[in-house]
Amino acid sequence: MPVKYLGWLVEIIYQDQSGKITKRRIQIKSIRSGMIKADDLLSGQPRTFRESGLLAWVPIKTGEGA
Repeated sequence: MPVKYLGWLVEIIYQDQSGKITKRRIQIKSIRSGMIKADDLLSGQPRTFRESGLLAWVPIKTGEGA
């Protein structure tokens, strides 16, 4: 995931180490050494994701005209 997404709201499809696939909406806080730190918008909790576990991502459009 490119660093340009820092601070953005992003919807991701993620596969964890056990193979479970989830769809999440997150706000990116930092990207460093293959790890993404973000706030999970559903739970409101901070989460860490391995960049290699991302299957897909798309920025979430917010605001008028976005």
